[in-house]
Amino acid sequence: MNMPVKIEFFKNPKNRDLTAAELDAFARELDQIKQEVLDDIGEKDAKYIRRVYSTIRYSSMLGRACLFLGWFPPAWLVGTGLLGFAKIMENMELGHNVMHGQYDWMNDPKFNGQTYEWDTVGTSDNWRQTHNYKHHTYTNIKGMDDDVGYGVFRLFPEQRWSKFTLIQPMYIVPFSLLFQWGVAIQNLELGKVLYKRKTIAQFKREWQPAQKKILKQMFKDYVFFPLIAGPSAIPVFTGNLVANGIRNVWTFSIIFCGHFTKDVEVFPKAVLQDESRGHWYMRQIRGSSNLTGSEAFHILTGHLSHQIEHHLFPDIPARRYRQVAPKVQAVCEKYGLNYNNASFVKQFGEVVGRIFKYALPFKK
Repeated sequence: MNMPVKIEFFKNPKNRDLTAAELDAFARELDQIKQEVLDDIGEKDAKYIRRVYSTIRYSSMLGRACLFLGWFPPAWLVGTGLLGFAKIMENMELGHNVMHGQYDWMNDPKFNGQTYEWDTVGTSDNWRQTHNYKHHTYTNIKGMDDDVGYGVFRLFPEQRWSKFTLIQPMYIVPFSLLFQWGVAIQNLELGKVLYKRKTIAQFKREWQPAQKKILKQMFKDYVFFPLIAGPSAIPVFTGNLVANGIRNVWTFSIIFCGHFTKDVEVFPKAVLQDESRGHWYMRQIRGSSNLTGSEAFHILTGHLSHQIEHHLFPDIPARRYRQVAPKVQAVCEKYGLNYNNASFVKQFGEVVGRIFKYALPFKK
């Protein structure tokens, strides 16, 4: 008879155990930090997100205009760069943050978290379910947070190893180039269909909105704009293709740095039993990692360079994360919790290291 294998979950020795009383006090201090921001939110935040919206709009328009002159190589390079920049900003600093409800208080339809539709092949409804709800509620819980490996990578020793895992270093590059597609189909749970844990009928129902959005995006970038460009159709087509690739690689890199660096932990489902707010806060910190960098870098990441603060306070304007980060770090130090913060080069290097290491059947 096969006995179930008991999984030993890694506990980072940089984090100390907290008593129930300490966790309650810890939660109160973090709640206070959040409340201070909420009390200060106002017109300056509204002006900021409107500037972001305008920057994206005009960068996209100028980029597409340059691509219409794409037979001239410098124009193609500038146009592709501007369009790639606009797509990064739209996904990271605008779409992702708006869909978290960070700007619902403005009562502006353009920034409504429940109706915003972003410029990528995945539907916003799918993102709100897989990311806003599942990922943020069950952060790094094995078997509940689908972002742990995205169903294709083994990144932690607690995940099951198979012979297929051996080739995962080979698909880092294609996965990053096609990252928006992975996000688009994540909620379809194709593995469950293959193993007959989901019916074909259910899959077809879930596929319909995904298919509609995919066709809309493909038509916009690869049919409509090339057609109206006339003799510049090919430069416009390739410019759109490369701009989407730039956005995909950037978002892949930033998102993977947020939860798959060396010091982060994954958790068993048992942590949900009687999980207090203090426990929840602690899990977000132990399962996340930050990136250091300039103001421009933080903006280009959609402030996901402050992944810890984002997971603690997902519904406050992301531009405020830099403001609260020193306070959060001080609270972490006070309670003996590791504040995982390092350069992009270091953190991404650790992500790549995980991908290579756990392609092999390492148990720790």
